[in-house]
Amino acid sequence: MGFLLRREEVLNVEQLQSMLDDSPVRAAQAILMAAKEGVVDAQALLGQILLEGRGIARDEALALRWFQIAAQGGHLMARNMAGRCLEHGWGCAADEAAAAREYRLAAEAGLDWAQYNYANLLATGRGVAEDRAQALGFYRLAAEQGHAKSMNLVGRYLEDGQVCPRDLEAAVEWYRRSAEGGDFRGQFSYAAVLADKGQVDVALEWLGKALAGGNLKFLRTAYTALGAANDPQIRAMAEAYEARATQLNL
Repeated sequence: MGFLLRREEVLNVEQLQSMLDDSPVRAAQAILMAAKEGVVDAQALLGQILLEGRGIARDEALALRWFQIAAQGGHLMARNMAGRCLEHGWGCAADEAAAAREYRLAAEAGLDWAQYNYANLLATGRGVAEDRAQALGFYRLAAEQGHAKSMNLVGRYLEDGQVCPRDLEAAVEWYRRSAEGGDFRGQFSYAAVLADKGQVDVALEWLGKALAGGNLKFLRTAYTALGAANDPQIRAMAEAYEARATQLNL
């Protein structure tokens, strides 16, 4: 497999992923060469592998720099990732206001992940003035593009009637789409409404999927909620969630 990437080539993400899986060090060298030649996709990917330390020494500060270079070249995901670095203090001092500016630029250009991340800051008033109505607007934009995490949050707003009329039917539809899109929180939300409707068997299936994909923070919150469920089969799932959380925390 050849690893030389020319400026005029459009990098295929799947091919690059295959390269990294096959020979991370050689792939990283090729990506670095292409990035230095000005291939914007390679610059963005270089930022990612520097952030992860994949095939190259981990360097969060240098990752942020390459994300910024790619962002200047018009790469929206790189701008979003620059925002992530700034939000979380990866390779820099955390600066939520600066993160919000990066997210907003990519969000307004149509990137679903940036819309989701910017909405998160708006919803919580981090780096920007709290504006839950505007947050819902950006979650909707991302959800309409198929962003599963945003779908779940649109459902949450609709179920609770937050800054919008309460619409349980629409909420359930967004939860379903989020669940089918693979978001573990969406799967849990969908399971909850199914259980409330008495569809316990189907709810248990979705709870099993959320259990398999959930992270530690989610599992800890979820098993507390499950322990308070009315249905004994749903309540019994709390033990599985607690066991999985314990395993992840080892």
